[in-house]
Amino acid sequence: MTTATDTPARATSGQLATFRLDGDLYGVEVEHVQEVLRSQVLTRVPLAPPAVAGLINLRGQVVTAIELRERLGRPPRPAGTDAVVIVVRLHGEAVSLLVDSIADVVDVDATDFEAPPDTLDGQARELIRGAYKLDGTLLLALDVQKAVGA
Repeated sequence: MTTATDTPARATSGQLATFRLDGDLYGVEVEHVQEVLRSQVLTRVPLAPPAVAGLINLRGQVVTAIELRERLGRPPRPAGTDAVVIVVRLHGEAVSLLVDSIADVVDVDATDFEAPPDTLDGQARELIRGAYKLDGTLLLALDVQKAVGA
């Protein structure tokens, strides 16, 4: 018997802004996305956790940049390739997520939501809310709040 605590977290219908990271498709709720930017100059932060790539000056506002490859346990971005910056807003604070490329905004339905794939493990499993099956591909729904947390 399934109880409320056994169901996947936050199966929602709506729109997800999607992006690619190490060949896989991920998505975040559109309402969290403030803007998408090309590669930005990063200021490194001494003694910061490995996932903190640095700080970005966003029109005078200092924004922390989180390297999602590191957070999700993926290999480092190949040398010579620039990250795309997705600025998300949580609880009034802006944080940027570094990804490989931006994709589309897609409509998702809660009925297509499934638990995270069994192939996910470690860090990635903790940060993925679940998955949506889209025409021949799997869209992994990122838990933005967990992803920006240390």
